[in-house]
Amino acid sequence: MTDPARSALMSRVKGKNTRPELIVRQELHALGGRFRLHRKDLPGCPDIVMPARKLALFVHGCFWHRHQNCRMASIPKTRREFWNQKFGNNVARDQRNVSELERLGWRVEVIWECRTRKRKELSASLRILLASSPRRDPSLPPFTVVKR
Repeated sequence: MTDPARSALMSRVKGKNTRPELIVRQELHALGGRFRLHRKDLPGCPDIVMPARKLALFVHGCFWHRHQNCRMASIPKTRREFWNQKFGNNVARDQRNVSELERLGWRVEVIWECRTRKRKELSASLRILLASSPRRDPSLPPFTVVKR
């Protein structure tokens, strides 16, 4: 792939409201989870934030955020030095954001793009995540699972 062609391809990559993110949001909502999106006042602007549970979720693309041992985390054949530096910077930034959120008292979870392809497994994982992150305000109603 030539540099202009690769540049055109990469410019179409979205940062918000990606397909994996929409899938996670649909599953969370179906389970009765309520959330806010892209809170800019938090480090890293998490994709999904559940303030009542003090839970921040990042939905990471396997390619851009280097999901270890994932076939989707390939390295382009051209300009390997550039890509290795870019991916290294992405991973370092992700680690800083997670550390800062945890320092502020948030629980942080990463949901990988490849995990969103199996909806039943994703739903089961999210159900466990919600059950293990109770609401912080006892005056709010408890978590309930909505069966589909």
